[in-house]
Amino acid sequence: MLTEARCQEIFEKIRRACPADEVEVSFNASQSALTRFANNIIHQNVAEEGLHISVRALLDGRTARASTNKTDDEALARVAEQAAASARWQPQNPDLLPMPGKQTYQPVERFCEQTAAFAPEARAEAVKKVVARAEKNKLTAAGIYSTGVQTETLLNSRGLIATHRQTKAEFSVTYLNGGSGWAKGNFTSVQQLPVEELAESACRKALDNHDPKELPPGRYTVILEPAAVLDLVGFLFYDFAATAVLDQRSCFTNQIGKQVFGENISIADDAYHPLQAGSAWDGEGLPRRQVQLVEKGVLKNLVYARHTARKMKAEPTGHGFLLPNEWGEAPMNLVFAGGSSSLEEMIRTTERGILVTRLWYIREVDPYQKILTGMTRDGTFSVEGGQVRRAIRNLRFNQSIKEMLKQVELLGPAVRATGEESFEMVVPPMRIANFHFTEVTKY
Repeated sequence: MLTEARCQEIFEKIRRACPADEVEVSFNASQSALTRFANNIIHQNVAEEGLHISVRALLDGRTARASTNKTDDEALARVAEQAAASARWQPQNPDLLPMPGKQTYQPVERFCEQTAAFAPEARAEAVKKVVARAEKNKLTAAGIYSTGVQTETLLNSRGLIATHRQTKAEFSVTYLNGGSGWAKGNFTSVQQLPVEELAESACRKALDNHDPKELPPGRYTVILEPAAVLDLVGFLFYDFAATAVLDQRSCFTNQIGKQVFGENISIADDAYHPLQAGSAWDGEGLPRRQVQLVEKGVLKNLVYARHTARKMKAEPTGHGFLLPNEWGEAPMNLVFAGGSSSLEEMIRTTERGILVTRLWYIREVDPYQKILTGMTRDGTFSVEGGQVRRAIRNLRFNQSIKEMLKQVELLGPAVRATGEESFEMVVPPMRIANFHFTEVTKY
């Protein structure tokens, strides 16, 4: 791993070699290891290290970026010259701002020594228990267990220095028994990752998910587990970007101060939440602010990069990406306020509905009404008279997320959720009225 001192040494070499007014260097170093299993055996164990050095040159109102994964003097000089040469080819940008100077950051602790040192033998031992559960129940298990370390450092010629180091542990399992059951977790520490609990949940769903019956399409009360909630609401994240609103690409265009969701929906972007991950600074090195995006269903705020904030006469919130980019900014640490209803209570108080483990193959149909389509997967069950009665065939949905978040009846405690269609967020399980299923799938 690159130390901050080594990054500063490399930065000075690049700055001396780069004929530009201002220079920025971004470092991203990673170590990752993966254990993959299928058919109840481990069939792959890999580990890799990576380094990405990205140089941005700012020259006469123009900017461009070049990158390398080498640290010898010749490679560093070459990437510095490439960044400056590319900047000269660009048109002048009237919105381009000088690089920010030195900043102060609120500390976040997301590094776990145990996770960084987690050995393949330890991952294999955990997988062994997952497979034993499969064999005991005459199931077939497949999935991954990965751990890793990532270090990000950003320096510029105006004195900015930002460094963040974090670990990651992720586990995913699917049990197969004609039908299937699935569970997944992603945390900054292996101590937080409940492998056996996730395996038990997926196993139980696989055992229950047999001989599915067909329910006719229509509007149902639906109980979405956190992974299903995540992969739907994740499609909203860029709509909170000021650039998207300015360009009229957001479903929230001209809606600041208006009621956009039900009164029980509040959403913040909070990089400092204990269940979140990531750095305390954005792509330009500005500190990330905690932003209340939605309060009791009312759209309160957007997030702003520096140049977007200047255009819209607002304060930057520290949500920009590395420049140059076409996206501007986005909230990357979404936190939905939860409620006090457990999943069991949601089921017990539902007369007729559908319980959904997760969703997949989600695509946007209408970006302004935020209508999405996709399918249920790996455990879809009918709820009747307050009990989970039987497995049902998977269903395709066609649903506006804006409409959905006006029809939330119950919220559970918010948790760190992970899925397949969106990045990790803090979201609660939800019970929602009139969720629109359009057809039964073939499996």
